[in-house]
Amino acid sequence: MGENPKTARRAVKLTEIAQEKVKAMLDRRGKPSAGIRVGVRSKGCSGFSYSLEYADTIEEGDEKASFEGFDVLIDAKALMFVLGTEMDWVEEPMKSGFVFRNPNEAGRCGCGESFRV
Repeated sequence: MGENPKTARRAVKLTEIAQEKVKAMLDRRGKPSAGIRVGVRSKGCSGFSYSLEYADTIEEGDEKASFEGFDVLIDAKALMFVLGTEMDWVEEPMKSGFVFRNPNEAGRCGCGESFRV
C-alpha cells in the first residue's frame, strides 16, 4: 500500500478529467474520506452495473489505487470484473457523468445501463 502513485500498476485507470471530477467531489463532500469505492451490482438485462460511492473507511479486501490527492478503492467482490477498467468523465448535451471502459465486458444492454462479462 506504500506504492508510488506515479509508477504503481493500478487495477483501474482514471483519465485526467475523471481525476479532476473525483477530487472536486471529495472536496465538496465536507468530511474526510478514505476515497471513492468502485463496485458492481446485479442489475439490468445484461447482469451487472457499476457502482460508485464515497468511502469513509478502507474495508478488508479492498484493492487500493492511489492517485494524486485521493484513492480509489475497489470492492474485493468487484475486482475481477473491473480489473483494467478506465474511468472517464463525459459531458453530452443531455447528460454528463462517469463512464467505464472495461476490457472485460463481453457486451452491454441496449440502453448502456448494464454489462456482462
